[in-house]
Amino acid sequence: MSLYRSLHPFDLVMASTRMYASLPVVGKHLEPFAGLTAMMMYGHHYAPAALRGMASRRLSSDAAEAAPADVPGEAISPSRGKRTPPYLRFRAQRQRCLYRSSVRYGDHPAQLLDVWRLPDLPPDAPVLLFVPGGAWVHGSRVMQGHTMLHHLVKQGWVCLTMDYRVSPVHRWPRHIADVNAAIAWARANVDKFGGDRNFVAVAGCSAGGHLASLAALTPGDPRFRGELTEDADTAVDAVVGIYGRYDWQDRSTPTRKNFQNFLERVVVGRSQSKHPEVFEAASPLARIHADAPPFFLIHGEQDTIIPVGEARAFADKLSAVSRNPVEYSEIHRAGHAFDLVDSSHARRLAVEVGRFLNDARARQLEGETAAAV
Repeated sequence: MSLYRSLHPFDLVMASTRMYASLPVVGKHLEPFAGLTAMMMYGHHYAPAALRGMASRRLSSDAAEAAPADVPGEAISPSRGKRTPPYLRFRAQRQRCLYRSSVRYGDHPAQLLDVWRLPDLPPDAPVLLFVPGGAWVHGSRVMQGHTMLHHLVKQGWVCLTMDYRVSPVHRWPRHIADVNAAIAWARANVDKFGGDRNFVAVAGCSAGGHLASLAALTPGDPRFRGELTEDADTAVDAVVGIYGRYDWQDRSTPTRKNFQNFLERVVVGRSQSKHPEVFEAASPLARIHADAPPFFLIHGEQDTIIPVGEARAFADKLSAVSRNPVEYSEIHRAGHAFDLVDSSHARRLAVEVGRFLNDARARQLEGETAAAV
């Protein structure tokens, strides 16, 4: 039976993508096209606002370039046209930092991660697991987060960047189960690559920010463990949410209704009206508690895909409840995926994330020292 009383053309297209993705031998190679199809069919809802935002930021950038050098904020203004966008530098950054590629963190062919680290890394280095974004229909470790990961590796971190199973071929909660599987793998195995199993942080962009935040807030939730055994450790020591989606419940505006419809038809495969508990359980905003790990949230002021108000609301509510530090940073004139298109924003992100994570690591070491005395 269809999710809705009458079949929508979109449902027929999604059914066809799941059908060809399930074909023997070739199906696994066709899975990415199913996700791209879903993104294109829903992306037109966001295109006008995204184009207006790009034009506005371009005008702001031109004005900043013409402004005197002492204009406030000039040191972190958007990158000039002569600078190479980060998405064109990812191959070089990956080549410099990649230590081991396509390491399996589970039995499924999609459960792969890359290990980034220095060749002469001292033992027991802190660890960051990076979860890429892609609207829960694309989850590839290629390209995303590379400026941040490169910066952390140079500071002596072991960084893991992962693939995970995505919709519409794989329905929710497969995505979060894979993230938890990768965390559990790091807790059990990262010492083989020089990492400290006692300090594992998680970060993610966009949909990856949602998954990273949800995993951090719900360790041990049996709904999100997939094939993991009960004794698998999925707790994390710090979290970084980068232009993430934190609310899976709100339907108060046309834009929010459109997003919830996307979740229903493409990601979850269930109606929110009939299964509200599924969407509440998957919403980081609804899973906040006092024992949340340290959080750092960073968002672009001019994000037209995930409006900045959602990040502000999540940061405010988390700050009011959590016993651990909660930090929030807002980047002026930045849109969605700013770290892929703007070099200055990407560098700012890397520096701020590095500072936060190194502080979290230092607090943990101080606590271990105090406990041992």
